Amino acid sequence: MFISYIRGTGLLRHMLQHQGTWRVLDRRACLKAIAIAWALLTIPGLYAQGSKPTDFQVEAAYLYNFGRFVEWPTKIAPTRGDAFTVCVLGKDPFGPALDVTLAGETIDGKRVVAKRISGPQESGNCQILFLSLAEDGRLNKIIETVDKQAILTVSDMPQFAERGGMIQFVLEGSRVRFEVNLTATQRAGLKLSSELLKVATAVRSKPLPGD
Repeated sequence: MFISYIRGTGLLRHMLQHQGTWRVLDRRACLKAIAIAWALLTIPGLYAQGSKPTDFQVEAAYLYNFGRFVEWPTKIAPTRGDAFTVCVLGKDPFGPALDVTLAGETIDGKRVVAKRISGPQESGNCQILFLSLAEDGRLNKIIETVDKQAILTVSDMPQFAERGGMIQFVLEGSRVRFEVNLTATQRAGLKLSSELLKVATAVRSKPLPGD
């Protein structure tokens, strides 16, 4: 079930194209690509049910797994408490999917929890901040508020990565993929795994306004 879903998303093919042609790939590289795709799209208990995940279930899985492929500044960790917090700012599109995905999970020894907030000023304990579509009108203000606070910003709003957000969910056909604004993550002191960047559909590294 999972391997067929990975093939359907196009993730595996995309990763292999970054490492050479299908015919010349050795077995180790192929297995590594499958392992990374598995890690990025694991949704606890979902695939065992034999059902195709919804877009928001896939996005929830990505939010959790981004935490496993991103390194936060060491000096920040002690200030964020005993939990790894994934925050949703604005109207929550996930419903119970995010809570189900995070239930019982840990990152770097910390339990992973979901938190809904109404404003960027409440994001102090967030490692990951998902911005809902409803926040489009005040995106610039939000980015300005959380800028350089070592918070990974993620959204599915149009042109999010181009406007200063860090990771933007995009649809390729019916497949949920993502783009990365590497300049924004670097400016915040975040280090993204090279394996994560290989899976991204685009990696933007142009200087942001004001740099």
